[in-house]
Amino acid sequence: MVIKVFFPSCCPEAESGLLLGRWIPEQNAAVVLAIIHYPFIPGQVKQYLEQIQSVTTVNVSVLGSWSSHSSRTKDNIDQFLQDLSSIFPHDFWFQLTQEKESRSVFKCHVVQQCDSKNDKENVILIHYDQRKVMLSKLHDVDSKSIECNHNTGEEAEAITSDFAAIFDTVAKCELLFMIDKYDETPIKFTHWQSAGRETSIIVELAKQASVPVCMVLLFLVTFVLNICKSRVLNIWPLHILWSRLTTCVQLAHRLDHLQTIASSTKAQNHTEFMRKANLFVSFLIDVGLGMLLISWLYQQNRIGQLADALIPAADHIAKELEILLEWLMGAPAGLKMNKALDEVLGHFFLYHIHLWISYIHLMSPFIEMILWYVGLSACLGLTVALSIGSDIIALLTFHIYCFYVYGARIYCLKIYGLSSLWRLFRGKKWNVLRQRVDSCSYDLDQLFIGTLLFTVLLFLLPTTALYYLVFTLLRLVVVVIQGFIHLLVDLINSLPLYALGLRLCRPYVLAAGVKFHVFQKVAGKPLHLLMQINPLTYGMIIKRYRLPTYGCYPKDSWAALCKKLFIGRLIYPWKRRNEKQD
Repeated sequence: MVIKVFFPSCCPEAESGLLLGRWIPEQNAAVVLAIIHYPFIPGQVKQYLEQIQSVTTVNVSVLGSWSSHSSRTKDNIDQFLQDLSSIFPHDFWFQLTQEKESRSVFKCHVVQQCDSKNDKENVILIHYDQRKVMLSKLHDVDSKSIECNHNTGEEAEAITSDFAAIFDTVAKCELLFMIDKYDETPIKFTHWQSAGRETSIIVELAKQASVPVCMVLLFLVTFVLNICKSRVLNIWPLHILWSRLTTCVQLAHRLDHLQTIASSTKAQNHTEFMRKANLFVSFLIDVGLGMLLISWLYQQNRIGQLADALIPAADHIAKELEILLEWLMGAPAGLKMNKALDEVLGHFFLYHIHLWISYIHLMSPFIEMILWYVGLSACLGLTVALSIGSDIIALLTFHIYCFYVYGARIYCLKIYGLSSLWRLFRGKKWNVLRQRVDSCSYDLDQLFIGTLLFTVLLFLLPTTALYYLVFTLLRLVVVVIQGFIHLLVDLINSLPLYALGLRLCRPYVLAAGVKFHVFQKVAGKPLHLLMQINPLTYGMIIKRYRLPTYGCYPKDSWAALCKKLFIGRLIYPWKRRNEKQD
């Protein structure tokens, strides 16, 4: 039987005393948590162990004795420490003795209470960093990646579950590590904080100030949410407007985040804590990037330069659209179009362009003021500014959207008309109730009228299809731009920045497993191993801690998208959950 003894790397400098820790019989492992210094009173040690067990619910006990080389030179207390096994009974009593040659090499005797048999050769001493193990969170191994690892998944999963108990033991005994050498206690310890507790004055002051700040913030957020949910703002036209504008949706999303952050409810587990921390860091970075954008916009009168360039850009786009429509009204690429329909569609779209230019010039005196106030909205976050930019693009390209809708509706109507009349030629019809094509008999008048309509629609289709193709390409350009902005907003909203920061600065906090290196290998002595923590990869962190967002990637495949474009169904830049596409 191989016995594993997990020994803190900070304890070889400790004075002689007792090994305090937990015995895990399922794994034949002993986890040493601290060393109690000599001298001590056994009754006080037992009383303290009962207090630790009641608070931490961990079966902490005295595992054995520790004999330091420096202490043995002053006073021979080895026999006294060995005799304490009768006062602190345990199945295995570990006697660790430090060598003279090296402080990192120990002699280990394991005394079994049943037969007093020593197993020197079957003991492995594993040195671990107590601070890192206590602060880290061991994650479960992904089952899919385990199965692909050359059929070794069961072993890896078992190893992870074994070390989870050790990590959990050290993490639950945090109260034990709160006692340092400056505390006036009858029992003195050696552990990773025995020289002084690790803390920060700034962090403690932030904790004290966060309570009233969170209360005020929660009140304000709740008040704003109640106003947004009132009946006055949920009437028919306003409700449709709030649900369609990207800015309103993003503001509602951030208000939900603030409500979660300012909640007085303490996180119940590690996942909930990481979610709150990721939301808080994401909100701070979002606001910080927004303030940088404000500082850039309001320097050197960039708002005025943007406003001055906006009207000429709109005129230029309108001029290019007019040239494009005039080209379509002629003989585009040498194609012979239906002249009457071509002129009707061309003049119809030209009229819309003139209306749009008139509207832009009417708003030109107020554009700089509008942009000035819109720029201030970046103080709410870069995502809010990007959402406003997406809405401005939608408003500035509204005429292109109208052209696309007109062309798509006319084209779709002709496609469905031609498909219906084609079924009429074959003596079939579409059964609406059963959602299938059934046979049907038509009389001579119906076939004659159907033939005339099919001929008219077929010869008018090329003209309509050309207009539809041109305006669909223009619409796709706008959709790509808005889709890129939405992707950027979605990235800022969902990226677990706090977890990525931990992976960069403290990679041991998010642990994926452990690895071992041979620390000391001396003949006739127990094998010494050094345990190190394997951190989660960046990809695993993003996969595990990615924040939910209001956006949803389109579920349509490329084939479905091409089919919609071919039959003339409308496409949108982004589709949200529980929303119909057409």
